[in-house]
Amino acid sequence: MASIGIFDSGSGGLSVYRELVKLLPRERYIYFSDNAHCPYGEKTAEYIQDRAHVITDILLGMGADIIVVACNTATAAAIASLRADYPDVPFIGMEPAVKPAALGTKSGVIGVLATAGTLKGSKYLHTRGQFEDNVHIIEHVGEGFVELVENGILDGPEAEKTVRTSLQPLLDQGADIIVLGCTHYPFLQPVIERLAGPGVRVIDPAPAVARQTVRVLQEKGIPTGEGTFSIDLYHSGEPDSLQRIYQLVS
Repeated sequence: MASIGIFDSGSGGLSVYRELVKLLPRERYIYFSDNAHCPYGEKTAEYIQDRAHVITDILLGMGADIIVVACNTATAAAIASLRADYPDVPFIGMEPAVKPAALGTKSGVIGVLATAGTLKGSKYLHTRGQFEDNVHIIEHVGEGFVELVENGILDGPEAEKTVRTSLQPLLDQGADIIVLGCTHYPFLQPVIERLAGPGVRVIDPAPAVARQTVRVLQEKGIPTGEGTFSIDLYHSGEPDSLQRIYQLVS
């Protein structure tokens, strides 16, 4: 049985956990919500790196065999330093799904919704650079999206108003695929899809991250499927938002 550590700035990484447990239903999961420091989007890379190292030490102390950095911003800021400082630990990171969007667009325009930290990260900029000669990539920070999810506001007038403000500029420029570049955003996907309309596809990268986790576990020879499911939920701040979102995915 594998012990899979997962962390995020808050509850958003549960969108990745939701996909992991579909493929790996008999493992031990350890989830850490750093919600006392959420959101990460506007914080410095150094701040996020420090938090990522603190949380990694916690997860390893609890027996994690592999760590999923279920946060696009933390991946952009910290995964390189984590891999350098913990060379024996397999880390799985997030990456906005620009490639499948670029290959799938019919209009030639794709939109990326992400945090400011993700959009400034070298990982995203490198990926964008591979495809921007062939498609038009437009970006927008999902202003207020993380706060909506952490507060459990996943639908209704406030959610629609907040989502529309960041989504509409992408639609106005002809995007027919919207990439979700933050693990919180899939919890708003029904609102995003409703506002975008039936002609626009929305891509959540979490299923691809779950598949990559399975591959790495196999490559490392870490046995899976031999135990009984369990999950431990930890948080640096108040527990309500984590418990609320966990109930949605369990």
